[in-house]
Amino acid sequence: MTYNFIRYGVKDASIAENRALVAKVLEALDETQPQTVRYLVLELENGEFVHLVGYDKDSSALTELDAFKAFSADHADRRSTPLARSPAKIVANYHMLANETAPA
Repeated sequence: MTYNFIRYGVKDASIAENRALVAKVLEALDETQPQTVRYLVLELENGEFVHLVGYDKDSSALTELDAFKAFSADHADRRSTPLARSPAKIVANYHMLANETAPA
């Protein structure tokens, strides 16, 4: 599984919108239940959002969702800081993420 760590700040006026759009992405994932995607989003007190995205082969099971396209459409306008993306490896995991061999 390939993981990416994505971090960005959100303008104060756009935090509620960003939360709502993330919630719609999670609803779409719940509906489609792709077994090839892992997705975690954290909101920090300073208005930053952190996404940990895991996928097998490619991320299209996530990025092709209409809800994800809506989330991405005006993302740059909602941000207060540039988006920072880094490849990541899971080094330790205690009950936070599903077991690598178990379905998501």
